[in-house]
Amino acid sequence: MAGADNLHQKRIGTTERESAVSALGIHLSEGRLSLEEYEQRLTHTMDAKTNGDLLAIFSDLPVPHPTLPGVATLRPTAPRPPQAPPPSDVVVYSSKSKIAAGVLQLIPSFGIGRFYTGHIGIGLAQLLLTPVFGIGVLWCWIDGILLIANGGRDSRGLPLRD
Repeated sequence: MAGADNLHQKRIGTTERESAVSALGIHLSEGRLSLEEYEQRLTHTMDAKTNGDLLAIFSDLPVPHPTLPGVATLRPTAPRPPQAPPPSDVVVYSSKSKIAAGVLQLIPSFGIGRFYTGHIGIGLAQLLLTPVFGIGVLWCWIDGILLIANGGRDSRGLPLRD
């Protein structure tokens, strides 16, 4: 047992604390901890100096526990249900161009840029308001400038490409 005690007395670092914070976040999101308990345990996690200090924070919680090198978790880890892979940093862009959409909004000023991006409802509103009140022209100009400056999204929610 001296070896186990020695492992519990090993000092921890940022990686171990981050692992504990992540595990606490999961317990909070799954309703095992109240916000007050989470904050208390988070404070204890930041103050922890050894593996034993971190494990004590999780003594009454099921898995997940923090990953600590050389230390077994408090309970055997049950297989977790498969989860979706974490989102990647790859952004999928629309086949539509924000410059083309903006220019089509500015030049004819009839909402053509919105038809191009697939926003038929907005395009129809701009088209109908243009001859009636002339408000549609101002709306199209502002919309076109914003599309060029900030981009936008197509009807599927994908960001317009540059």
